Amino acid sequence: MAPTLLSDKQRLAWLRLIRSENVGPITFRELVNHFGSAEAAIDAVPDLARKGGRQLRLCSAADAEREMAAAAAVGGRFVALGEADYPVWLRTIDGAPPLLAVRGSGACLSRPSIAVVGARNASVAGRKLAMQISAQLGEAGFVITSGLARGIDAAAHTGALATGTIAVFAGGLDRPYPPENAVLAGKIVAEGSALLSEMPMGWEPRARDFPRRNRLISGIALAIVVVEAALRSGSLITARLAAEQGRLVFAVPGSPLDPRAGGTNRLIRDGATIVTAIEDIVAEVRPMLDNPLPQPSSPVQEDREDATYDADDSDRGRIVEALGKTPVEIDEIIRFTGLKPGIVRLVLLELDLAGRIEHHGSGHVSLIE
Repeated sequence: MAPTLLSDKQRLAWLRLIRSENVGPITFRELVNHFGSAEAAIDAVPDLARKGGRQLRLCSAADAEREMAAAAAVGGRFVALGEADYPVWLRTIDGAPPLLAVRGSGACLSRPSIAVVGARNASVAGRKLAMQISAQLGEAGFVITSGLARGIDAAAHTGALATGTIAVFAGGLDRPYPPENAVLAGKIVAEGSALLSEMPMGWEPRARDFPRRNRLISGIALAIVVVEAALRSGSLITARLAAEQGRLVFAVPGSPLDPRAGGTNRLIRDGATIVTAIEDIVAEVRPMLDNPLPQPSSPVQEDREDATYDADDSDRGRIVEALGKTPVEIDEIIRFTGLKPGIVRLVLLELDLAGRIEHHGSGHVSLIE
């Protein structure tokens, strides 16, 4: 089981591990589950990376302490996967962040949420509609999640200020983007809602950070509503991620002559539920609240007892031979090699830390050549 509350020492170790080079959420989980704790994993990482063929930079305790202090300076804190303030639906996705930097009230993070997203260069009508949808969903008991971007995102947050909204950052918690929405971010906190990010404090968002952010927006929510989106809009990435995560996808139709409706109309053509009234959304989402919350397929297990495995060069060769550019399930590698699961996972950790494999959904990996 995931921890219900980390000690200060454990929280610092979790932050050090997730901020270390080549350690993402999936690698973090595998390391802690294999070695029993983040502290033990930190001790093991340099040797594992060397066996995989690379020297690795670890985040120092001093750097992690500075980041914690920087978060506290802006009123933030670090919430771990499994703790009370961690969004309940987010913990079920592949690659859920082990730590989130959170500013504001944690109360809205445990309530059911619906994401409302769309175009940055939104029309006046689109912004007004996003505000109305968000306000009405808020009155129906849902928290609104979005990305604090210009246009539809900002309108969605504004419409839900009175009832609860979550803004997910692509950069650090102290780097709202765009900068002009810092005022809106302040209002979100002042009204009792929350801001969150998985990125380091001080991190300036890059183009490739926004799709990563989008998986959190869809992961927090039970459903996503796309109000306006062009055919190449980032909101369509969020919609795709939502579908992959088992979330409901809704889209507001628009004129075929308006390029800002091209993406939403295509979503409807491809199977998204059309939105003509707020009841269209509520009627579909309500039954999800009656079902048991899905459990993480492989939770982080701090302080778990684990067998000690060691791999030799022959084992490594057999595992590398089983890998290729085509993603393959880890269980298939175990069956193909005939090796113990612990040995296979240990060697995959070595290769992962060395930057030689890529993770895909549902426990699939491929070799980076």
